[in-house]
Amino acid sequence: MNIENFKDILIEKFGEAIILQADHQCITVPTENIAEVCQLMLEHQDCYFDMLSCLTGLDNGVEKGTMEVIYNLYSIPYEHKLMLKIVFARNEKGEALPKVPTVSNIWKTADWHERETFDLMGIEFTGHPDLRRILLPEDWDGHPLRKDYQAQEYYHGIQVKY
Repeated sequence: MNIENFKDILIEKFGEAIILQADHQCITVPTENIAEVCQLMLEHQDCYFDMLSCLTGLDNGVEKGTMEVIYNLYSIPYEHKLMLKIVFARNEKGEALPKVPTVSNIWKTADWHERETFDLMGIEFTGHPDLRRILLPEDWDGHPLRKDYQAQEYYHGIQVKY
């Protein structure tokens, strides 16, 4: 199977909101449907994406006003690869963090991937069983991989910014 086949499977269930990117490397799906799409990609007999290889966040910056989460899926028995992407509005300083449905109930590896993305990018995964910082201390200010991040000068008396 190829990416066109996967796109057709998704369009059959989710309609025309499923978009194959021009480079034919990635399928963009609506943010609110990502968990259902992932569940289908796991359970569909022709797909069986039983492994989430990577989940990562991307900040497109203040100018574009969007963020993304990219899911790299792999089917061990079929040796298929698939990249899914969601694009959503970026929050401004002082606004609530952007929210994305969790897929940690589908693939256990998503647990730590989502926590890392939350910690460093400031994307909240709704329904996650234990969404808290994984790399930085709980009281750290901000999310360091965001394009508008400004490091604090001191953390508990330790100079952080030089």
